[in-house]
Amino acid sequence: MDLSNLTPAEGSTKQRKRVGRGQGSGRGGTSTRGHKGAKSRSGYSRKIGFEGGQMPLQRRVPKFGFTNINRKEFKGVNLDILQMLVDTKKVKAITKEVLVDNGLTSKNDLVKILGRGELKAKLDVTVDSFSASAKAAIEKAGGKATALYVTKAVKPQEEAKPKKEVKKEVEAEAPKKEEPKAEKKPKKEEPKKDESTDKED
Repeated sequence: MDLSNLTPAEGSTKQRKRVGRGQGSGRGGTSTRGHKGAKSRSGYSRKIGFEGGQMPLQRRVPKFGFTNINRKEFKGVNLDILQMLVDTKKVKAITKEVLVDNGLTSKNDLVKILGRGELKAKLDVTVDSFSASAKAAIEKAGGKATALYVTKAVKPQEEAKPKKEVKKEVEAEAPKKEEPKAEKKPKKEEPKKDESTDKED
């Protein structure tokens, strides 16, 4: 046996259906497309997930929640990783560049230090954010935690005062305006009638 007499296994291949070759081919007329309907027309394209007009799966499944477009995602690095860097690499300060150089984060990541593990070394850590437990552990070991990413400070809401007190304060602050006194208009004297004209002649 050589390359010249190799053939595929029987039944593993078959000839392509050649349509549009006239009546003699046995597939003339509609060329196997049938009469009318979407699939018989040229330019037909079925939408992905189309189920023959039945309500498709992506519309049957219930939806909930939403995607926050303003969400900031942080790459977490734990305290035990920082301690490992100190033990193996003899690092004295942690920055985002140090973490990138050691393959722990990428240069575009926002980095957050998390509180898993124990930190014994005194470190100055400068990254984007810290969890409360991680910051406390770093400061307890004598280090310093500097956050680069600062969220907008939320103003504390003032305690709501009852309406009556607010009204009294406004009245006390507002100076009282003296209303101008209305001037008395002099009465118009009626013209005297001539008695001479009234008397009968």
